[in-house]
Formats: sequence, structure tokens, C-alpha cells
Amino acid sequence: MAGVVLVFDFDKTIIECDSDDWVVEGFGVSELFTQLRPTFPLNTLMDRMIMEVQSRGNSTADIAACLRRVPLHPRIVSVIKAAHASGCDLRIISDANVFFIETILKNHGLLDCFSEINTNPSYVDGEGRLRISPYHDFESSSHGCNICPPNMCKGLIMERVQASVSATGKKRFIYLGDGTADFCPGLKLGEDDFLMPRKNFPVWELICSNPKLIRANIHEWNDGEELGDVLSRLVNKISIEENYAVGVDQMVPVHCKFKTSSVPAHAAF
Repeated sequence: MAGVVLVFDFDKTIIECDSDDWVVEGFGVSELFTQLRPTFPLNTLMDRMIMEVQSRGNSTADIAACLRRVPLHPRIVSVIKAAHASGCDLRIISDANVFFIETILKNHGLLDCFSEINTNPSYVDGEGRLRISPYHDFESSSHGCNICPPNMCKGLIMERVQASVSATGKKRFIYLGDGTADFCPGLKLGEDDFLMPRKNFPVWELICSNPKLIRANIHEWNDGEELGDVLSRLVNKISIEENYAVGVDQMVPVHCKFKTSSVPAHAAF
């Protein structure tokens, strides 16, 4: 399955909650967050919230302990491990941050399943405080996308991922997400790719409003259980089609190849 690249959003996709909200609520700074929300971009605001949490006497270790309490649906855990074991290339494009994502994935034994995590950087400053910075320095220049937030264009990242893996041969992509910004990478997918929007979430609503803009095959999902089922089915489908194409290549001339397989799906994944 080396020809399959799975690209995940993180908040409300891999995890059910929003990791920013989880920390804000966990440390009791929701009121301040709501008060400042109209004033700052979300990424900048979260840096401000993390500083506030630490100014109240909480350490980076305390924040990590809070994040380790984030639950993951067991079906999502199992399908990620199965996809990794089968040889799929798993990546993340998220507007969360490195510290939050790595802490949660490591706690659930999933960090090593992902070859790349594209998200907002985090670091410890000279005073020992955890800080969050934007993926794209929007104060110096704009990424030019009117769909995505100023600190990150997921579509630009998706194009970079596509270019980086194409050197090793043809790849088929499956992108999973829920938010408005997940519409942008969905626009970069081709006819042989798959887009998995979370039903009744912003990305699904955008797709329903602009169906002709999406070239990829669309397969919606509602919850962790259905995400696992749909993703497993799609990986199986690609596996059957690729194996069938290899067999046809070896048996008949190129001009006689079938473009799809009539072999029924099975539980190989």
C-alpha cells in the first residue's frame, strides 16, 4: 500500500474534541478566551492563553497531563495502526500545534504511525514557557488564500505534500477533515483520490454548496466508528484496484487495460 497517502486533520477528526478548547476549558480560562476571541487570530490567541495558563502557576508538564486525558475513539486508533502496518503513508495537516498533537498521539501509541505532522510550531522560550507560533508568518506576508486562516493554508501544504511524494511514483490520496479550512486541500485532490468530510460539519456544508469544485470521490462520515469503516473500505478498494491493474499489465497490452476492477471488496485491510 505504499501508493496510498492518508492525510488527516486532527481536531474533531482524529480526536473528537478541539484540543485548544480542551486546554482552555481544562485550566478554567474559557471566559478570558471568549472575551479575547474577536480581538486575535485563533493561533495568536492560543499563544496568549497558554501564557495565561502558565502565569497561574501551571507548568508545561501540567499542560501535557491535561492533554493526555483527551480520549480517542478505539476504532480510529485501530484503523490508524492498521493503515500504518499495511504500508500506507500517514500524514497530518492541522491548525493545532506540535506540542498538543505529539503529546496526544504519543499517549495513544500513534505518534510513530505518522511520517509527517504539518502544524503550528511550538517551543519553550528563554523563560521556560511553552509558546505557540504561526505556521505561516502572516505579519510579514499573506499566503493569499481566502478560505484558510491567516496563519496556515492547508491547500498550500497539500500541494507540497503531493509534490514531495510524486517523485517515487503515482500516489492516491485520501483526505479526512471537518472544518472550513479542510475544503482547501480537498480542492487539490484529483479524480482518483478520495475526500472524507465529516457530515454536518463546515467542510461538508461547503462541499454541498460547491459540489462541482471537488474532483475527488466524496465519502462522508459521522463519527469515529464510521470513519474507521469508511477508511478501511477505501483502502481495500485501492488495494484491489492496484493489484488488479498490476495483473492486467502482466497479461494484456496497455490499450486493453480495464480502468476499474469488478472484483468485490473483501477484508484484506
